[in-house]
Amino acid sequence: MNLLAPEEIELNKKRAALERLKDRLATREEEMADLRAELEQFEAKYTMEVGRLYSELDGIEAQIAEEEVRIHPEDEEIRRKAEEARKRAEESAAQAEAGDWENCSFRWQPTIEAKKAYHKLARLIHPDLALDDDERDRRHELMAKLNDAYSVGDQNQLNELVEEYRDSPDLVAGDSIGDQLIRAIRQISQVKGRLRKLKEERNLIELSELFVLREKVTAEMREGRNLLKQMAARTRTHIIKAERRLNNLQGANAAAESTERFGLDISALR
Repeated sequence: MNLLAPEEIELNKKRAALERLKDRLATREEEMADLRAELEQFEAKYTMEVGRLYSELDGIEAQIAEEEVRIHPEDEEIRRKAEEARKRAEESAAQAEAGDWENCSFRWQPTIEAKKAYHKLARLIHPDLALDDDERDRRHELMAKLNDAYSVGDQNQLNELVEEYRDSPDLVAGDSIGDQLIRAIRQISQVKGRLRKLKEERNLIELSELFVLREKVTAEMREGRNLLKQMAARTRTHIIKAERRLNNLQGANAAAESTERFGLDISALR
């Protein structure tokens, strides 16, 4: 009966622990990839249904503020508010127009095959399993390709990446038992560090306004209510009221300009 040396026993323990951690890391990376894609597509849906209306409302509010400056050109506070309103409107417009929202798919449902391929490859190529900077950089590139293929559901690309890396010489272990033990210990430390970072990223995402809104929308949907449609309807009502106010101000200012030379008092029009 051949007894294993203490170093071999410890190496086997570390390898087993590393394999379990690799599986956990691949699962967490997959979960985060899903969450990022889901939030991106929810943001697209929100922008299409509500965000563009907010942008329209901000634009009208900016025009209202500018009309008020024409009424009180000497008031610095009104002028400052008008500048802020215009800046806000420009930012809203830029955000609403960013991206090709019309062509977004609003349902993120990766296939079972895609999830299996992602998990398999993420487990093999994760950058935090690299032992030097050059290898880490190469793995980062592969991981980026993997995330891109997964996010768009490109099964062929996922399969090609799996096949490409499966026969990589980087997966061949070598050297002495002591070297292998050190390598395993370092990889375990790297994987644990990445798991901590993923947890921190998820915590930050769950505190974001976008995530909170999505959770509210989901909860409302379970109760048979469409929160985004309700928000859109309220915003349209605000737009109608804002347009009415803008028209009144524009009319008052136009009347003021046309009658000022006759010395008429048009304060009642305002």
